[in-house]
Amino acid sequence: MYTSSKPYFYGTGRRKKSVARVRIVPGTGVITINKKDIDDYFGLETLKLIVNQPFAATNTMGKFDIIANVNGGGLSGQAGAIRHGLARALVAADENNKPALKAAGFLTRDPRMKERKKYGLKGARRAPQFSKR
Repeated sequence: MYTSSKPYFYGTGRRKKSVARVRIVPGTGVITINKKDIDDYFGLETLKLIVNQPFAATNTMGKFDIIANVNGGGLSGQAGAIRHGLARALVAADENNKPALKAAGFLTRDPRMKERKKYGLKGARRAPQFSKR
């Protein structure tokens, strides 16, 4: 793993219940998530694509290694959280990346959360079955 002697840039990303702490280190493009390779962590190709979107927007593919610690939520939320954290870390690395990432919407925290269950209902909005008699 990487030691603190190497210079790195940090970004925190959040999506739904997921929180990702992302460090980027100048390197060859190796992506490590929770001490696993991205291919082992995310089975779906679309999730890997989501994680790499900030690199595509800033033309920095293969210039940084990613070390991400992510917990909470499901795989889709975690991929979104890593994307958010990675975008923030790329801005910390180079302020010139900000306009491209902002235009793509990667710096915006997605506010959509699970709605809470209400009393008298079976879910957030699902009402009990209605019977006339």
